[in-house]
Parts: sequence; structure tokens; C-alpha cells
Amino acid sequence: MPLLQFVNRVWFEQGAVKRIGGELGRLGIRRPLVCTDRGIVAAGIADAVKAHWPAEVPWIMFDETPANPTESAVRTALALYRAEGCDGIVAIGGGSPIDLGKAVNLLVGHPEPLAQYETAKKGLGKIGPVGPLIAVPTTAGTGTEVSVGTVIITEDGRKSTIASPHLIPAVAICDPALTLGLPKLLTAATGMDAVTHCIEAYLSPLYNPIADAIGLDGLSRAVARGALERAVSDGSDVTARTEMMMAALEGALAFTKGLGAVHSMSHAAARIEGLKLHHGTLNAVILPTVLRFNAAHCVTKMAALARAMELSDAAALPEAIEALNARLGLPRTLREMGVAEAAIPELVAYADADVSSLTNPVRPTREDYARLFAGLVSG
Repeated sequence: MPLLQFVNRVWFEQGAVKRIGGELGRLGIRRPLVCTDRGIVAAGIADAVKAHWPAEVPWIMFDETPANPTESAVRTALALYRAEGCDGIVAIGGGSPIDLGKAVNLLVGHPEPLAQYETAKKGLGKIGPVGPLIAVPTTAGTGTEVSVGTVIITEDGRKSTIASPHLIPAVAICDPALTLGLPKLLTAATGMDAVTHCIEAYLSPLYNPIADAIGLDGLSRAVARGALERAVSDGSDVTARTEMMMAALEGALAFTKGLGAVHSMSHAAARIEGLKLHHGTLNAVILPTVLRFNAAHCVTKMAALARAMELSDAAALPEAIEALNARLGLPRTLREMGVAEAAIPELVAYADADVSSLTNPVRPTREDYARLFAGLVSG
């Protein structure tokens, strides 16, 4: 059976999209809001899901999800949900549409604004039960289809992490065939997002051996077994696509332990207006620098990561990630992505306040963040 049951129901197989009608019926959803983006629609992926849509269920679509979902977009989708009398959500896409769908689902039964629910502001206790949401991932990166969190740029300008077990989708439909048309660079960037999740979750100091094992397995699938490079090289390799979708799912299951400074820095850089930087690409670029910063504080764990990547020397781990990024065609520095030195003070302040800093192996100071950003902007 392709049904996996851990934190939620996960249908995982090529062709799993055929399960959409059955899950809508099981959850009692009669008028879902479909949250997606225009790229998914243009690529024909929304139509691939619609092909299995029950005839009696209306197709009510919000396709204006931005690359980094905003509270403004959430409110627009929420207005459509209410105007159409919707009773559930189907989120189709990468992390952005699914995160937007989670945020809409939260505000259906909770008051605005979203910032009050931010994890760093102790918003967890304000989040109660929400309606049913079905997640249909079309990339292999965020793993948000099985995670407790959503990341939204709130009205105060923060890229806010909001997390609660109530936000976990009721069902995830993981069909690797939906990722076959993903462009090379997006495959690479989302894949490195999954790799970063596996690594940072494993390095988190919180105690969870089960999550550790899952993270190491995801890392091994993506890197040592070559799934990420094969998926980038040949987008039609369904075996590689399947392995990467599993690695992404495992990364999200693992980061129940939290993440680390890579994500703190990535969240800071992603909010720079005008650049519209991709989260997975940022993670890939920042990861080697943070691994060097962390190395002395988690020697044993670094060795385990090296073994999972089939490296003989843990000290070579940052260089191995840099070499992987180069083979995947990703940038080497934040400067190459357009981040200027003048942005560093604001980036430092934001990263320092980000909740992911709390589960880095060692808590970076503002001075640490300033050095880390400077090396990536000037290097």
C-alpha cells in the first residue's frame, strides 16, 4: 500500500493524484478553495489534478500566490474562500501555495493579524483546530505537506514562521509524476532546500533520535545515492524524482527538532524587497558557511553527516556542499544573488530574532551573524 501514516495521511506513489476525489469525500469537503500559483497553472499541473476532480465538486481557484507568500495574498484568498462558501482547502504547488493555504486555513477560524501567531512571539498557544486541508506538492523541497509550519511575510515585514500541530495538512498526496516537468534550476534549488532541512534538523541540539534517523536517511537519498543530481540532469527520471520527493518529506519530518542559522539567514535575505530570492537557493548558498561556523560545536554529528554523504572526512563537508552547488549550477555567494553590503545590518537584526537561531548547535551572536553575512556578500 502507498499509504503512509505518521503525522498525517500521506499517499506516496506515482499516480497518487488519483486519490484526490476519495480524500475530498472522506474529509467531507464539498466546496474546496484550490490554492496554487500561475506557474503551476501555466505548466498544466493544475489541470493534471483537475483531471481526477469529482464532477460534483466545484473548482474554485486562487492562483495568485506570490513566490514568497504574503499576508496580503492570504487575505485575498481568504476573501474568495468566504465569498464562495468554501469548506476546505486543496493546496497545489511548492512550498508557497501550500504555506499560503495553511495560513488561509488558520484565518478562516482565527482572528487577524497573522503576526500574533508567530512562533518567535509565542503564538503557538493561540492556534486551535482548523478546517481540512489537502496538500499536493509539485516540488521536492520544503516538505510543508507534512510539517507543522507555514512561513508568511506578515504585514509588519517579517518573514514569519507560524507553527502548530493544527496546521499539519489532513492529507498529503505525493505524486512524483507531478514534479517531472520542473526546470533544472528549480529542481536544484528545491532539492538543496530538502538537503538543508535534513542537515540542520540533525544538527539541532534537541533530543529526538527518530527524527535524527529520518534526516540522515533523507540526506543519503539526496546526495550519497545521487538522486538530486540525477533529477537535475534528467528531469524525466521518475526514480530520482521519487527519491527526492521522499527526501523532502523526510527533511520536514526531521525538522520537528527545529532548524538553524542557515534558515535564520535565509529568512532574513528572502525579505529584501525587489530581489525575490528563492528560499532553497539561499539555503544552498548559506549552508557551507554555517557548517564551518558550527563544526567545532558538533564534531560527532558532523562525522555522522559525512558518513551519510559517503565522505571520508567530516572536515570536507562544507567543501562537498560547495562542490555540489557548483555541479547543480547554483550561485556561490549572496553577492551573486544581488545582496549588497549595505543590507548587512538589517539582515543581522532579522536573523538574530529568527526562531531558527534557537536550535542552531551554538547560538550565534549578532557579531557572528555580521561576519557570516560579510563573508557571503564580499566573497
